[in-house]
Amino acid sequence: MFLSVLDMFKVGVGPSSSHTMGPMVAAGRFLETLRRAPFTPHGVRAVLHGSLAHTGVGHATDRATVLGLAGVLPERYDHAKAEALLEAIRDSHRLTPPDLPELLFNPREDVRFDFGPALPGHANGMILEALDPQGDVILSETYYSIGGGFVLTAEELAAGKDTDGGAPVPYPFKSAAEMLQMAETSGQSIADMKRANERARRGDVTADVKRVWQVMNDCIDRGLAVDGVLPGGLGVKRRAPGIHRALLDERGMNLTAPHTINDWISVYAMAVNEENAAGGQIVTAPTNGAAGVVPATIRYWLDHVPGASPARVEEFLLTAAAIGGLVKFNASISGAEAGCQAEVGSASAMAAAGLCAVLGGTPAQVENAAEIALEHHLGMTCDPIKGLVQVPCIERNGLGAIKAVSAASLALRGDGTHLVPLDACIETMRQTGLDMSEKYKETSLGGLAVNVPNC
Repeated sequence: MFLSVLDMFKVGVGPSSSHTMGPMVAAGRFLETLRRAPFTPHGVRAVLHGSLAHTGVGHATDRATVLGLAGVLPERYDHAKAEALLEAIRDSHRLTPPDLPELLFNPREDVRFDFGPALPGHANGMILEALDPQGDVILSETYYSIGGGFVLTAEELAAGKDTDGGAPVPYPFKSAAEMLQMAETSGQSIADMKRANERARRGDVTADVKRVWQVMNDCIDRGLAVDGVLPGGLGVKRRAPGIHRALLDERGMNLTAPHTINDWISVYAMAVNEENAAGGQIVTAPTNGAAGVVPATIRYWLDHVPGASPARVEEFLLTAAAIGGLVKFNASISGAEAGCQAEVGSASAMAAAGLCAVLGGTPAQVENAAEIALEHHLGMTCDPIKGLVQVPCIERNGLGAIKAVSAASLALRGDGTHLVPLDACIETMRQTGLDMSEKYKETSLGGLAVNVPNC
């Protein structure tokens, strides 16, 4: 099983990797199919199902689908250009994707929300259709946005997840147990094994990983600097800038409590997720809804832990990606599939593993750190108010980062031996997700989403 660090940490756009980036990517893939088709399409249509329908407007799924069908991709997203393009499409009822003829498309009529049962493959399903001049469907493709910006067609999903089809890698671990056995046999760290796998498939990824961290760090800085109210109608005020200013004012004061360090950890995470909620540039880690946990933990380490070095951020991210890959392969990183335990829980496990590694942890201690963090997110639901990635999502990232730091610290106090293996914890998360009511899996049909007045 191979999942690149650059697949786990993808530069994209908020507010959601599965509901914004995924549909945009799916639409881009559909355009590629149309370019190869032996016919000339006259128009296109999109039908959103399951969670994509229930929280689609709050997650900007409709906008992302339109932009994707116009040829926009997450990694090249420009907010000002996107707004102008959307306005032009609304006015003209035309799409002009690259290397295709002009297509009839009315966003009000041709992006449809189906609130019936979800499609059989995944909670995040969408059907894209090409139409002839009479409005009849001449091509239909079903796509599933499976979390973290990953997209599969129905055929690809049915083929199974153990079919990456690439060149062999030197450390093909599919479980934490295999990962630890390979580390013991080889004498390599988890990051070293992950780096060797990357080189076998993608070559040297150092420069790419450095850019990932730069985008993460820039996102923190933007979020700490920009005041205002987040879009969507809830009137949620950006809090990170004010908290950050207060923390800076309190620095050096003798009366500052030791637990104030938790506020620093939280404010870094909140800064990221407020930027995400505003539709800014973001890095999936492993998703947008959980994008603040990993960068907040890295920033805490760099800014507050003696001896931390930016040169080791790659080690942190490679270790985190190895853990995230295990979770994705053996369970899920999709809130629509398994609740927020799959998003913030996975992110916290990844961050705990990365921090433990750069603090000198052994592979066994790293695995223990990841397990502690994930275990204490088990059962967490995904119930965003009004379908927006704001409440409880923003604060939840702060608490996920705090748990990651605590988990790494606890693991480093031991020798790596512990009762619950990470593999058992991941399997428990998978089973819990299956048992969880659909109304708690990113549909905004239960929990806080229905119990907060006037929302």
